[in-house]
Amino acid sequence: MKFLQTLIVFSCLSTTLLAQNQITLNVDLAEHQISRHIYGHFSEHLGRCIYGGFYVGENNELIPNNKGMRTDVVNALKKLNIPNLRWPGGCFADTYHWKDGIGVKEKRPTIVNTWWGGITEDNSFGTHEFLELCQQLETAPFISGNVGSGTVQELADWVQYTNADHKSPMTKLRIENGQKDPWNVKYWGLGNEAWGCGGNMRAEYYADLYRQYATYLTAAAKGSDIYRIAAGSSSGDVKWTEVLMKNIPLKLMEGISLHHYAVIDWSAKGPSTTFEEDIYFKTMTKALAMDDHIQAHSNIMDKYDPEKKVGLIVDEWGGWYEVEPETNPGFLYQQNTMRDAMIAGTTLNTFNNHCERVKMANLAQTINVLQAVILTDKEKMLLTPTYHVLELYKVHQDAKMIPIHVKSADYQLGDKRLKAISASASVNEEGKVHISLVNIHASTTQEVRVAVRGMEVNSISGRILTADRLQAHNTFDAPNTVQTSDFDGAKLDGEEILLSIPAFSVVVFALN
Repeated sequence: MKFLQTLIVFSCLSTTLLAQNQITLNVDLAEHQISRHIYGHFSEHLGRCIYGGFYVGENNELIPNNKGMRTDVVNALKKLNIPNLRWPGGCFADTYHWKDGIGVKEKRPTIVNTWWGGITEDNSFGTHEFLELCQQLETAPFISGNVGSGTVQELADWVQYTNADHKSPMTKLRIENGQKDPWNVKYWGLGNEAWGCGGNMRAEYYADLYRQYATYLTAAAKGSDIYRIAAGSSSGDVKWTEVLMKNIPLKLMEGISLHHYAVIDWSAKGPSTTFEEDIYFKTMTKALAMDDHIQAHSNIMDKYDPEKKVGLIVDEWGGWYEVEPETNPGFLYQQNTMRDAMIAGTTLNTFNNHCERVKMANLAQTINVLQAVILTDKEKMLLTPTYHVLELYKVHQDAKMIPIHVKSADYQLGDKRLKAISASASVNEEGKVHISLVNIHASTTQEVRVAVRGMEVNSISGRILTADRLQAHNTFDAPNTVQTSDFDGAKLDGEEILLSIPAFSVVVFALN
């Protein structure tokens, strides 16, 4: 009798969860493309992101490299179809003078990284090295120009140095430094966080300054395609966005940036691996706020740009915690757990669903810094849970976004509630549909019913990223603790799909 009662209770619970988690896809209404550039990355001169991460030097005999670029790192990132790479910052960008990083390496002046650790760098990784890295990665370079401490002429010269194919002083200098053909760098950020480390400017002042810089960049890039990105706001500061949209002519701006980090408290960020559920819940609350921020900024942009010509560029996002014990506080080195996989999966779903306005995004940062996809230790390298999410989600790159309606059960902790299920979907040129689902609940499996309209489903296949605990992560001694596996928790039920998604899991499945 007791067994029967338990079975009835379990059956009722499963029915309730199914009723709570319902997803509807309208495949026939897919219209807007998910730009592959939403899946971009960020590489700053910060800690061990560049030196020891991407770059180990041409004379390093211990770590396999091609012209100084780590072979293992390049190969791993190419598997993500990495579409673009932002460099040299971040805050570092507005202290960086590009001419110090060209020419004979032994003659390059040094620079003190005043923002990150106060270390002295030798400028051995500069413009040529960065663009060589991008060529090896087969990715588009995204250069952040120095507006905070630089000049209009300096940035215009940089554009001419990289892009000009006519006779000019910068073309001559580039050829003298061994590069005959221009690289044709398309993406240019005009400063970084101008409201903070980029100069503590007022929005009105930066808007005028941007107009000046953008004008001369256009002239310097004559004959080449250029995409100018204004230094936008942080999180919910829509006033900054409105000032820029109101005061910068649309003909001078192709994109405007937005930065948002999942930080529970800037004065007490919490540990990366030893967090409890309450900290996890607070982190996810901050991460899921990305949707509200994008919508709020999009509403402002729509007022001045109803045709959506200007892209919203979320060129810094991710989780931010206290650094690992006994590491340099200025290096921002942190471990990467299943919590980070939850941040990545839900955030990318948000970007996908807002693809009509969001045209580029850059995870902060690629290697050894913040929510990295790769960690290195001398000759060792490992892939983080975040890496595996990006590898799962690459199927959405340049596919058409499928309008999706999600009815989700709550993930409740105390008197606070979040939606347990996050989802996005796309259809590629071959007609294959991909659905990405995240269950952020810390302890409960979610049963989900998916209705697919505008398509006859014949087969389902998928992969999952999950683990035995939220704090699970990969180490150099155990690099494969968290990795993807085949997903068999989906089945056809008439014209619908039934799924069972474990707690804190990311699932991507394909429909044919």
